[in-house]
Amino acid sequence: MISKNQLKLLRALGQKKQRKALGLFLVQGEKNVLELANSDLTVKHVFATADFLTHNQSVLNRFECIEASLGELTKASTLVSNNAAIAVVEIPQYCQPAPQGLMIALDGVQDPGNLGTIIRVADWYGIKHIVASSDCADPYNPKTISATMGSFGRVQVHQVDLPSYLSQSTLPVYGAFLEGASVHKTHFAAQGILLMGSESHGIRAEAAKFVTDKITIPAFGGAESLNVAMATGIILDNIRRQHS
Repeated sequence: MISKNQLKLLRALGQKKQRKALGLFLVQGEKNVLELANSDLTVKHVFATADFLTHNQSVLNRFECIEASLGELTKASTLVSNNAAIAVVEIPQYCQPAPQGLMIALDGVQDPGNLGTIIRVADWYGIKHIVASSDCADPYNPKTISATMGSFGRVQVHQVDLPSYLSQSTLPVYGAFLEGASVHKTHFAAQGILLMGSESHGIRAEAAKFVTDKITIPAFGGAESLNVAMATGIILDNIRRQHS
């Protein structure tokens, strides 16, 4: 059973201010909670239905698990469905990575669903680090975590002063613009930073001045633009084809 204080905590962690103050975030949904067993994240509690706990006992045995009804979990969850399990997890303290390997940089991407999908795409293509401007969506927003489909435990997101970070890099910076060179004709280096701009404003001037190569995805139809997460995946696929 979820106590009143526990319910209060779960609801509080839906707010960025409370997540920051408490150093905790929520992981919701069966798949995402099970992914915690394969991560190095510190899990404080798992609240789940009796059926979920029974079927996944061997996976969850190192966590403190509290049985709750589906009704209680639905009341506590920020999700509309898939409420059989909720975990309270410590926000990890990562060291800022040096620019190396293949990385993603995000300038002002404010939709948590897009950020979560980009984390998932990064995981698919073997990218371990994303650097994001300080005004990007919170990587620990419940919507972000849910959209990662478990990849939140394998990809580190670092919120940084993005122009300052890019200024220290010796790697090529590939910036996505409408007027760039086609990704189909660009020779990508094996190590570099893929810089993606916000959904509405693109890459801002402060970050754009560090771009070494402007690139674009050529259009063959009438769509005005691509979702930033979709565009990130397309560009990464072109990079990985050259260095698979």
